[in-house]
Amino acid sequence: MSRANKVALVTGAGSGIGRAVAVALFEAGFDVVLAGRRQAPLDETAARCRTRPGRVLALATDIADAPEVSRLFETTKATLGGVDVLFNNAGLSAPAVPFEDLTLEQWQAVVNVNLTGAFLCAQAAFRIMKAQSPMGGRIINNGSISATVPRPFSAPYTATKHAITGLTKSLSLDGRRYDIACSQIDIGNAATEMTEPMAAGAIQADGSIRPEPRMDVSHVADAVVSIALLPLSANVQFMTLMATKMPFIGRG
Repeated sequence: MSRANKVALVTGAGSGIGRAVAVALFEAGFDVVLAGRRQAPLDETAARCRTRPGRVLALATDIADAPEVSRLFETTKATLGGVDVLFNNAGLSAPAVPFEDLTLEQWQAVVNVNLTGAFLCAQAAFRIMKAQSPMGGRIINNGSISATVPRPFSAPYTATKHAITGLTKSLSLDGRRYDIACSQIDIGNAATEMTEPMAAGAIQADGSIRPEPRMDVSHVADAVVSIALLPLSANVQFMTLMATKMPFIGRG
């Protein structure tokens, strides 16, 4: 199937960073596929993409479920002809409780989405990108500055985001022969519903509670679009994008 426009698939597209990036990719000329657990928020994101003629698919998907991920990518290929960009964005965190109080279920839930879900989506995209004509594509993983400088009580989130860095490097290496590029963007304090509590106060490494600066989520969307629009002969391997005055440099 020929594609008039390039196709970008965004996971976690129903809110926050995923919604902002999906809308920005659509405005940049991509046809977009919106994936997330709940249909209603995806439909709202799709409505925000009606700024020009173009195709938008909103497909409720649990990315931790392998058959659902397979359906997501099969439907995308059948409907839009392929995948040129995957923004591996969906993620969650466990309750901020002391490490010794974490339950196995809380740990596993984060691993299932943040790591296994990212793997399943990357693998499905990789297979399509390898086989399509022209061959190739780009996978952009949403990492986190917490991968290397964690917050207190964040072991599941930190461990999975650290693993995403390894996945990014492996995809970059294994994708070379197929013109598949892989990037990672590590984001600090984008202003979304998830980070609203930081404006009131977030726990610091010394146990104190202090408000933290945030940045407009549109800056994240702009950064992801800039990576997505690069030719496959060039790649931003890792990018850190953060609120300038947030406690990251020197954290701990």
